[in-house]
Amino acid sequence: MNGSYYQNPTFPNAVNPVETPPSNVSSMQSLPMEQSYIENILRLNKGKKVRAYVSFPDSIEWKDKIFTGIVEEAGRDHLILSDPTNSHWYLILMIYLNYVEFDERINYSHSYSEKTF
Repeated sequence: MNGSYYQNPTFPNAVNPVETPPSNVSSMQSLPMEQSYIENILRLNKGKKVRAYVSFPDSIEWKDKIFTGIVEEAGRDHLILSDPTNSHWYLILMIYLNYVEFDERINYSHSYSEKTF
C-alpha cells in the first residue's frame, strides 16, 4: 500500500528493527542470566504463606483488599494463591498487586549480583 508515494521515515543512527544480528552475535549476551522481577521472586518462594495487598482503583466495593494464602504459581502478569482455611484459590493480576508480605525469611537470588540481603 505504501508504494512510492509515502516514504518511510529515517532516523540518523537508528537501528533498523527488521535487520537481524550477525550469526556470531547473540542478542542475549547483554542481558543478565536472571533478572529480579517480582514473579521470579514469588516463584522462588512457592509454598510459603503470604498476604498479597491489592488495589482495584475502579471498584467501589473492593478498593483495597488483602488476599492471604500459599504461593502456588507466579507468572509475568499473575499470581495464584491457595487458601487452605477455606479451600479458595485466587488468581490475582499483577497490575493490581501493591506488595506481598511474608511471615518468614524469603528466598531471593540475584545470580548477577554480589549483594546479599
